Amino acid sequence: MFTRLSRFGPGLARLWCHPPARLISQSKTTGSTAVTELHPVPEAGSHAEVSRYVKNPDYHGFSDDPVEDEWNVRLGFFFGISVALVMGGAFIHYLPDQGMYQWARREAEHVIVQREKAGLPLLDENYYDPQKIILPSDKEA
Repeated sequence: MFTRLSRFGPGLARLWCHPPARLISQSKTTGSTAVTELHPVPEAGSHAEVSRYVKNPDYHGFSDDPVEDEWNVRLGFFFGISVALVMGGAFIHYLPDQGMYQWARREAEHVIVQREKAGLPLLDENYYDPQKIILPSDKEA
């Protein structure tokens, strides 16, 4: 049922049923030719120490157990990427208006509506009312 619902089709089920071979390929250059060595999976009765990469070719460094290692990688990416981006974006979006840009915009729209109702032009040639400006006298200068 899952394979029909999956967008990857039956290929995903095949990956889960047949784990990848436990071989590792390492390229070594000797001169101009590359040599590929395959390290077979150790025998069940063998007690020789084996590299983590031979046991688990997809080793991410979280745990020696391949299943736990995979889960730790998935959780790390989920919390590190998804949650950080979503919650970080929401946090930044809902920060208060530091420069008061939104308030200035609302105030300007309010002044425009008031001036239109009063029949005044939106912009006047004098920023301040000239009758209210007190100029210094020539004697003080």
